[in-house]
Amino acid sequence: MVSSVLFMAMAMELESLERPSPIEPPPIRRLEESVVNRIAAGEVIQRPFSAVKELVENSIDAGSTSISVLIKDGGLKLIQVSDNGHGIRHEDLPILCERHTTSKLSSYEDLQTINSLGFRGEALASMTFVAHVTVTTITEGQTHGYRVSYKEGVMEQEPRPCAAVKGTQIMVENLFYNVAARRKSFKNLSDEYARILDVISRYAIHKINVSFSCKKHGDSRADIHTTGSGSRTDAIRLVYGPAVARELVEIAASDNEPSHSVFKMEGFISSANYSAKKTTMVLFINDRLVECTALKRAIEVVYSAILPKASKPFIYMSILLPPEHVDVNVHPTKREVSLLNQESVVDNIQNAVEAKLLQSNTTRTYYIQKILPGSSQVINSEEEESPSKKLGIKSQKVPVQKIVRTDSSNPAGRIHAYLQKKPVGGQESQGDLAVMRCAVRQRRNPKESADLTSIQQLANAIDCNTHSGLLDIIKQCTYVGMADDILALLQYKTQLYVVNVVKLSRELMYQQAVRRFGHFNAIQLSTPSPVFELLMIALDEEEQAGMWHESDGPKDEIAKLNMQLLEKKNEMLAEYFGIRIDKEGNLCNLPLVLDQYTPDMDRLPHFVWTLANDVDWDEEKECFESLAASVGDFYALHPPLLPNPSGEGLKFYRIPKSKCSIEQPTANEQQNIDQEDPVNETNIDQELLAEAETGWAQREWTIQHVLFPSLKLFLKPPNHMANDGTFVQVACLEKLFKIFERC
Repeated sequence: MVSSVLFMAMAMELESLERPSPIEPPPIRRLEESVVNRIAAGEVIQRPFSAVKELVENSIDAGSTSISVLIKDGGLKLIQVSDNGHGIRHEDLPILCERHTTSKLSSYEDLQTINSLGFRGEALASMTFVAHVTVTTITEGQTHGYRVSYKEGVMEQEPRPCAAVKGTQIMVENLFYNVAARRKSFKNLSDEYARILDVISRYAIHKINVSFSCKKHGDSRADIHTTGSGSRTDAIRLVYGPAVARELVEIAASDNEPSHSVFKMEGFISSANYSAKKTTMVLFINDRLVECTALKRAIEVVYSAILPKASKPFIYMSILLPPEHVDVNVHPTKREVSLLNQESVVDNIQNAVEAKLLQSNTTRTYYIQKILPGSSQVINSEEEESPSKKLGIKSQKVPVQKIVRTDSSNPAGRIHAYLQKKPVGGQESQGDLAVMRCAVRQRRNPKESADLTSIQQLANAIDCNTHSGLLDIIKQCTYVGMADDILALLQYKTQLYVVNVVKLSRELMYQQAVRRFGHFNAIQLSTPSPVFELLMIALDEEEQAGMWHESDGPKDEIAKLNMQLLEKKNEMLAEYFGIRIDKEGNLCNLPLVLDQYTPDMDRLPHFVWTLANDVDWDEEKECFESLAASVGDFYALHPPLLPNPSGEGLKFYRIPKSKCSIEQPTANEQQNIDQEDPVNETNIDQELLAEAETGWAQREWTIQHVLFPSLKLFLKPPNHMANDGTFVQVACLEKLFKIFERC
């Protein structure tokens, strides 16, 4: 008995030794604020494009009409976003980069009706915890701006006065410099830059009243640039290319039933003729760039029944809902939102897309390539024995349904081998000629478009008449600036030249018209212009210039005859030069002579007049040459019709005291008016002045960023430009040194 008790006691003691002692739970600690902020920064700023998106949205909220983005090393080395918005007040700079400081809302209830893109006040603060942030800003009315650097949410020093242009410039340098694992994960910098371009592209086609540009540091040309004017399709053409823009159809849907959903949707979707390798869906909900997986899948289901397998569509949609029906505070980067009655909204939009595609699916376009004259004939396999047959080797017969084209360089594998041969010498039908012309127009190489002898002669004349010295100057010059309304300064090595911008641009546009003959992309006018009215306006201008008199005949009769001539030549103008007039006599399309450039539409009446009166319609070569010359003159960068408001030109915008007098004052009268009523802000037509300033500023920007880069790429200066004042050397550094030595 005693032994059993001892045994049980020993067993219990052994069991107690084997049982683990209870682990004390770890204490809960409050993290340091710097740790919390760095964790939050990793959620808000996930990649470089996240920082760009936040900064661009801030610029849009600031009322900017121009936003420029500069990127270095995919955004890891430098992100610089500049805008012309209202700027940041000096007294707000100390708390600018603190967490949850914002000017967008003051209470939580404001989220129910929020209209701005930013609202949390976390973006700038997050950037300061993972990068070096510098802000330069100036508000309207200030004589100078302020520059200040931030680190971990606070200013590193007091704001320093500095020179600044209107708006704000934010530089984010060395992104993720203190997060080594995150920084090392970005191995492909080109991929990061592509993500940034994608974000800018989406905002560029949505905010068509804002000018966007984005380029790499050190590059002279922007990878994305929009002008902030024009239609939505023009913006899509500039950003995504003409292949997308030409296949778009407009779509709209709405629902005003509160029990189901309340929304309004507008946008563009690609037709059945368009296909791509991946879906491009640009979705804005209440002007906020977001993603909606359910909507994207619903639309892809509709397209899957129409497009070939593995082909994807292009979709742009802008959906407006009551602010109280959208919860924007559901994602750290605001990439997603929550919608009230989302299923109903998605169903309505899906039905609208399906209905629109069914309407636009009545015609499909297929591109084929005919055997052109002079091409080598396909060898008939039945007439020539194969090597294996000569050697007596029995080849295995392949079923017809399994024969595939594996090598495009092999004549037997080309599609022409399967086309039925036609007897030689037969006259081709008009249908075959149309197909031939269509195939020629689809060629990508502009040099191959010169299949007409007259166009080849014009192109050869351009090449043979090129001045080698001027060509070298154009290729290697540096643009300095505008000397006046027509002349620009450029530097070539140690020499300074003044060049005539109008003559250079006219020659460039003429040469482009010859090179792109039959290959023009179209600029579609948002509002077709009646040709008759354009001709009447041109006749009024001719009368003011003293070129028309009553003895020439009634204006309406002259305009009618010219209109009939253009309608007769409409087919040729549309096919070769992209100038299309519809059946109602409206001018609908103009040619895209130079990418990223739209001509001055104030000169459209004169252009239509020159087409009817200055073109030699009798001889083919002279016809195409004079047509190209008319196109070149219309697309040349002439000074705007409104006088230059800078300097003495400001007086032309004075509001006259007496609006009854319609006669122009003489020089003496004008001098007396200037003395009695000097120009000031109170007597200036501000609306007309703003229009003029915009037009002249846009022209100067186009000359620097569009014309001169295009001149370097495409212009072949003719010999006469060396002697007609187009190029004039005004200074040479070596000669200046000799002058200074004598002094």
